[in-house]
Order: sequence, then structure tokens, then C-alpha cells
Amino acid sequence: MAGERFIIEGGRRLEGSVAVSGSKNASVAAIPAALLVPEDCYLENVPAIGDVKFMAQVLESLGGEAERTSPSTLRLNAAHITSFSPATELVVNLRASFLVMGALLARFGQAMCSPPGGDVIGQRPIDVHLAGFAAMGADIHRQGEKFVAQAKRLRGARIFMDYPSVLGTQNLMMAGTLARGTTVIINAASEPEIASLAEMLNNMGARIHGAGSHTVEIEGVDALHGARHRIIPDRIEAGTFAIAAAITGGDVRICQAEPAHLHSLVAKLKEVGVQVEEDGTDLRVRGTGQLGAVTIQALPYPGLATDLQAPMAALLTQAQGVSYIHERVFENRLLYVSELRKLGAEVVSTGTTAIISGPTPLIGTSVRALDIRAGAALVLAGLAARGKTEISDIYHLNRGYQCIDEKLRSLGADIQSA
Repeated sequence: MAGERFIIEGGRRLEGSVAVSGSKNASVAAIPAALLVPEDCYLENVPAIGDVKFMAQVLESLGGEAERTSPSTLRLNAAHITSFSPATELVVNLRASFLVMGALLARFGQAMCSPPGGDVIGQRPIDVHLAGFAAMGADIHRQGEKFVAQAKRLRGARIFMDYPSVLGTQNLMMAGTLARGTTVIINAASEPEIASLAEMLNNMGARIHGAGSHTVEIEGVDALHGARHRIIPDRIEAGTFAIAAAITGGDVRICQAEPAHLHSLVAKLKEVGVQVEEDGTDLRVRGTGQLGAVTIQALPYPGLATDLQAPMAALLTQAQGVSYIHERVFENRLLYVSELRKLGAEVVSTGTTAIISGPTPLIGTSVRALDIRAGAALVLAGLAARGKTEISDIYHLNRGYQCIDEKLRSLGADIQSA
């Protein structure tokens, strides 16, 4: 995506097959895990996207190495760490940059980090991270704008998380791997990206049980070692292409996905009237042209992913009746509503609920991607719109989707970067 804008000529039915890249969210959690060991770690199936690049730069700012040994393989090395505080100008780019805290604290006994950045989609407090570190015996304080955590060696603890934070669960899992004794995280997040990180850490010699459930147990070990780990498919990308097939009345096979990670989306697509078939690691999605209104709640896994509610909103502009979307994870995730309305959508937001009346004909115009998933929703709306849609600030999309324009063109979309 070399350009700054996407120009989409809508009205084309998508057909064919498309391969899903590795998971953005799993990749940005796996990179800081390399800080736990002095040996090489190899990540396979890593997407070439902005957030992976940012996270690799965070590692390098600490003295680590991050090298692409193939288009989808990343070699990481943290043998010669020279700093325990990543550069603030990097941290503000990416929420997941705060994950260096758990790994640095576990291995070196100290870590510093500025409050992290990322999409402006609502409050994502890091209290659960810091409270967990403190429960494991770390001294937590502020030094200027940075949070500081220090401990000679962390000790296992029983930690209850106020809410099931994905990043919080990942940070505390990494911290617990080298702690003395056993750490139990209660009310842990259960997303597939949690289980993926646990698999990597166990390959490195950790003893983690229960990842993917709401209670995770980590038996601390004295040392870990380098390992090779394959990143899981990106369930949000797979879901985005599924919705693209549905909104264009298309017939698309989504390959190298993981249908087990998409049960909530598949259920809602079928409720809307879309045909979905699972075949091993593939999904075949066919739009019927007869879409019905539904009510959706974006919830922690296994509920419908908050990252897919904006794309679903685009689809529901074409459904018969009144649909409701309730956002239960981030309070500012409905900022895209104003952009959809520019295209002719009849949608209003009240607090954390969007109310969509359909079907409404969408008419191409100029809109702006406000964050990664809002940008994806506008791409989907542009595919269904009559005429030309111009989407600016597509750097957001580049953060989370590998070559989304190329993949859509391969399915017959008229989408160009400019």
C-alpha cells in the first residue's frame, strides 16, 4: 500500500479464493516474548504490516535484533539488551508495546515504559498490568511520564483481573514464566491470541496451563530458551473477507483461516442470511442478496470480536429492517458512524450503541479511515456503493491488513491506491 488513499469503484461481485495472513495481534505479542531469552527466536507466518514493523522497532530500541529471513519469517534476538525502556516515540504508535514490561521485568528485574498509544477507540487502562506485577512482588512507581517496575525476582501470585484484558493477560503470563513459584491468573482473557502466546512460551520451556480459558496457571522456571513458533491465522482479516463476500453478494473461499476462531461471526452471518460453509481450514462465504436485520453485541472472546463490529455495521446497511450494534469492549468504537453516513447509510449512535436502518443505497464519496477497523468498514461499504469512494488515511489499514487492496483485486474488486 504505497499510496495515501484508496479509490474504489463499487458494485462488483467478489468471487474466487483468498489466503489469510498471520495474525496481527498474535504477532505483536510474540515479538516481546523474545526478550525472555538470549537465544534466537523464529516466528513463522508473520504478516508484513505496520504494527509488526512498529513492534520490531520497539525491540530494536532496547538493543534487540529483528530480521526478516523470509517474507513471512522473523528472527528475533535479545542477547545484548542495552536499555530497559523503549523509545517513547515508538511506544505511542502501538498499544502492544507495553508488553515489553512483563518480559523485561521477568528476565532483568526492571522495566520502564511510557503509557502506550494505538487507535483512539476508548480507554484501555494498564492498571491490570501494574496491579498484577505488584502482586508478584514488583515495586511500581512513576518516573516522569514513564511507569517503572522493579523486582530482584518475581514471585508467583494469585491474581484476579478486574476485567479480561488480552494484553494484561499476555503481560502477566510472560512475567510469570520466570517467577519463583506458581502464578494463577483468574478472569484471564481467553482469545486465541492468548493460547498462541502460551504455545510459544511453552516451546521456550515455560509451563503454562489453561491458556484459552479464564483461569491460566504458570509454573515459574529458572530459565527459558529460544524456539520456533508459527503465528496463527488472522481471524479478523478472515472475518473481514467473509463480510466482503456477503456485502457484494459474492462467492469467496477464504483459505488458511481457522474457522474455530470465528464461530460468533459465522453464527451472525448465517442469522443475517449469508451462506457459510466450513471445510477444514477454509471458509466458503456466499451472499444471497437477501439480508435481514440482527442485533449484535461486541464482547470478549468467544463473543463477536470488537474488531469486527465496524465491518458488520457496513454489511447491516444493506439488511432489511433495523439492526442494533452494542459495543461492550471500547466506548469510542463507533466513531466510524459519521463516515458511513457520508456514504448514505442511515445509522445513528447513542452512547455505545449503533442503530442501523436498511437497506439503504450507498453512494460513493470521500471518507476518512479513523482507525484500522473503521477503515476496513469503509472499504467494505465502498465495495457495495454505487460510484467512486475515496478513502484517505489508509495508513491505518496498512497497520493491520497485509496487501488488502491486492487481495481484493484478486477477487474482482476495483480498488486502487493513489
